[in-house]
Amino acid sequence: MAKIELKNVSKFFGETIAVNNVSFTVPNGQFLALVGPSGCGKSTLLRMISGLETTDEGKIIIDGVQINDKAPKDRDIAMVFQNYALYPHMSVYKNLAFGLKMRGMSKEEIDKQVKEVSRLLNIEELLDRKPKQLSGGQKQRIAVGRAIVRKPKAFLFDEPLSNLDAKLRVKMRTDLLKLHKKQNATSIYVTHDQIEAMTMADQIAIIDKGVIQQVDTPMNVYKNPNNLFVATFIGSPSMNFLHGKITEGESGYQFESQSSNTAINLTNEMVKRIPEKSLKNLTLGIRPEDTSLTKTDGAVPLKPAKVDLVEHMGDISMIHVSPEERVEWTLKTPPVENIEINDLVTPYLQSDKIHLFDGETGLNLLK
Repeated sequence: MAKIELKNVSKFFGETIAVNNVSFTVPNGQFLALVGPSGCGKSTLLRMISGLETTDEGKIIIDGVQINDKAPKDRDIAMVFQNYALYPHMSVYKNLAFGLKMRGMSKEEIDKQVKEVSRLLNIEELLDRKPKQLSGGQKQRIAVGRAIVRKPKAFLFDEPLSNLDAKLRVKMRTDLLKLHKKQNATSIYVTHDQIEAMTMADQIAIIDKGVIQQVDTPMNVYKNPNNLFVATFIGSPSMNFLHGKITEGESGYQFESQSSNTAINLTNEMVKRIPEKSLKNLTLGIRPEDTSLTKTDGAVPLKPAKVDLVEHMGDISMIHVSPEERVEWTLKTPPVENIEINDLVTPYLQSDKIHLFDGETGLNLLK
């Protein structure tokens, strides 16, 4: 396996900038998830690493060697696609063996590697079948197996689980992660599903409009988002927001919303970290799981808010409230059964979990 480095990589389609000055490093043996909304440039970036797209600017380096001008077949990279890309007229065995045969391997060595991979993926009983006889999950295992059998320097995954149903997607996600741990393979995994990214990756790279917004561990991305986009994209449900400014009164500093309907006490330590130019234009953020309906140590209250919707999910309840006009929040609480639509509830926020973002740039001011 090998380290993958991208240095100031860009891609243009006419006047459109698909990928803009992207730089990051995937250390040897690590798993990086490249995540972002549809059309953000993540698949284009993966295709440039694989050689299926040319690079207009920057360098792509694998194992210390720049590969920009190398053909895909010479990059020693295996790619797993969303649509499986299996040969329909070939058996599973022949699908797995095809790449090895094209490399001129002996029949004995091909047989050895195919059977080794089939045991690893638990697909030994499928070797004589054709792709049309397989389920979606089985096809995906074969696609992964065809990549593994080559023993490449790196693996690239382009939304490989998006065609599977929810239950099978969770199972395959677990299997892929176990496989990664066994293989210790350097991998880049493209997905729009932030749960896949959070649960599978050593590092997450969040991209929006062709620009990398943050590269960090899953927990650091969750706890310390660089900006409003990352804070909105990572986390389910999404972070709650209020727009306003910092004011100072007899009781200390407060965040005051634009409509002045909501005031939240802030500590002196928080306010000291905010540049003076940002004090009058801020966005306060709090994750739904850092809210409650009961006062706890360190919790600060909002004014009573009207309940718009209650979603009972067994182990938790999602309570949707309107703390202000045209502002919708989600509270993630232990299960409740005595709250109805239009009830008034008092939301509490964990004061040490509050985020403050610059109202103009969107940067996290407390990071």
